[in-house]
Amino acid sequence: MTTLVERPVVSDVRPGSSAAAVAALALFETRRLLTRLPVVIAFLVYIGWTVWQGGKAWDGYPALQDVDRATQSAPMLVGLAVLLSVNRAALRSRRHGTEHHLSVLVLPPWRRTVAHALSAGAAALLTAVCVAAEFGREALRPGAIGHGSVAELLVGPLIVLLSGLVGLLMAGLVRSALAGPLTVVFFLFLTLFGTGTSDGWSRWLMPVVVEPTANTLPSDLLGRPAVWHALYLAGLALCAGLVAVLAAGGRKPVVMAGVAGAVAMTLVGGVAQAGGDSPGLVKARERATVNPDQVQTCVRRDGSTYCVFPEWGPRVADWAGVVDRVRSLAGGSAHEQKVVVRQRIEARYGLSGDAALMPLERPHEVTVGTRWGGNRVPEFSAAVAGVLVAGNEKASTSICDGRMVTVMWLALGGESDPMAALRRVRLNDSVTGSDFVLQPTDGMYMTAAQTEVLRELLDRPRGEVTARVKSHWAELTEPKLTAARAAALLGVKAPEGDDKCLD
Repeated sequence: MTTLVERPVVSDVRPGSSAAAVAALALFETRRLLTRLPVVIAFLVYIGWTVWQGGKAWDGYPALQDVDRATQSAPMLVGLAVLLSVNRAALRSRRHGTEHHLSVLVLPPWRRTVAHALSAGAAALLTAVCVAAEFGREALRPGAIGHGSVAELLVGPLIVLLSGLVGLLMAGLVRSALAGPLTVVFFLFLTLFGTGTSDGWSRWLMPVVVEPTANTLPSDLLGRPAVWHALYLAGLALCAGLVAVLAAGGRKPVVMAGVAGAVAMTLVGGVAQAGGDSPGLVKARERATVNPDQVQTCVRRDGSTYCVFPEWGPRVADWAGVVDRVRSLAGGSAHEQKVVVRQRIEARYGLSGDAALMPLERPHEVTVGTRWGGNRVPEFSAAVAGVLVAGNEKASTSICDGRMVTVMWLALGGESDPMAALRRVRLNDSVTGSDFVLQPTDGMYMTAAQTEVLRELLDRPRGEVTARVKSHWAELTEPKLTAARAAALLGVKAPEGDDKCLD
C-alpha cells in the first residue's frame, strides 16, 4: 500500500527574480503592443501626416515657439490606438479563459499590470522620438527663429502615456471588451467638442490646449503655463497607472505613496496652470505693443533702419532684400529713399487676440509682422511700395486712384512669378476684377481697370516697364491719376473695366 504525503510547494523565487520577470513580460507586451495593427496604422498615419505637412504651415520660415505646440494634436491618434490595444492586452487572459493558468506563475496580477503599464510607457517614448524628430527638422531649417519649450514638446508623449494607462485602468475596473472602445468614443467626443473651445482656466483641464488664433509672439510673451500643464498630465497618467495597480491587488506601501504623490502632482499642476497672466507679463505685452522701440534692436542696412524683436534678428536680411528690390523699380527720389521697417505686434491679448494693426503715420515707416514666407512676402512688398508712393502707411491705405498701378508694379514687378504673387496678395486670390490688396496693416483697394493695366505691365519685359515708370515717375505718383492715364504713360492699352473706388 502506497501512502501519498502532501507537502506545500515552495516556489524558488530568488531576490530580484520578480523584477526580472516583470521586465521580461514588459518587453514581451511592448513588442506585441507596437506590432498590433491599430498601433502600427496610427503611427504610420502620424508619421506620414507629419512628413507631408513638413514646412507647409511655416512657409519654410518657422517660429519655434509655434512649432512646439504644433506637435501636440497628432499624437492623440496614437494615444487612442494605444488605449484600445493596452486594454485588450490586459483583458487577454480573461478573454481566452487562461486566468487560472496565470495564477500559478511567479507574477501576481498586479505585477502583470505593471508590465502592461511599462509597455504603454514604451509607446510614449516612441512618440517622444517622433516629436523630437519633427521639432528638430523645423529647428534645423535656415529660416527658423525663436525658442521652443521642452514642456510643450512633452505634451504629445504624455497624451499617449495617459491614454494607455487609462485603457489599463478600465481593464481593471470594467472587465468587459466594450470598455476600451467606449472609452475611445468618449475621448473622441472630448477631443471634438472640448479641446480648446472653452475660455479661461477650464480649457487647461483638456489634454491639448489649442489657441484660437495663429498669431506669432515673442516666446517670452506667450504666457502659456506649459510646465504646469505637463506636470498636470504626468500626474493624471501616474494616477491612472497606479490606481490600475491597486485595482489588481498591488496594495503595497510604495504604491499607496505613489498614488498620493500622483494626486498631489495633478492638483499642483492643475491649480498652477489656472493662475492666469502675471502682472509682469501683462506689462511686458503692453510695452511690446504700444512702445516696441523700448524692447527692440535696430540695425541699418543700405541706409534703411530695421527695428526688430530680439528673436527676429535673422529676418532682417530677408526684409532688406525686399526693400532693395522694390526701391530698384522706383523712380525719382523714391529710388534712394531710406525707410524705417518696424516690427509690430498686438500682444495685449496674448494668443487669444487677433486685432488688426493700425497704419503708421510717421513718414517712410513700414510695418512688418512676425510671420514670414508665402503670402507675407508680397504683402510686405505692397506695404513698402505704398509708403514709397504715398509717403506713409496711413496715406497709402487711402489711395483711390491710378497710383495703385504704380504701387502694385513696384510690389510685384521684381517677383520671379508676378502673377502668382498677385494672386497671393489679394483677399480673394483673384487676378481679374476688383479686389482688396493685403498688407501688414489695413489693406488697399484695386479697381478692375487698375488690375487690367497691371496685368498688361506684368506680361511685358521688366526692363521696358521699369524704364517707363522711372521716366514718368512724377505723373505716375500724382494724386487723382486715372487708370487710363497710367496706361497711356506706360504704353499699354486703355482698360475697359470699372475704375471707380469703393465709397
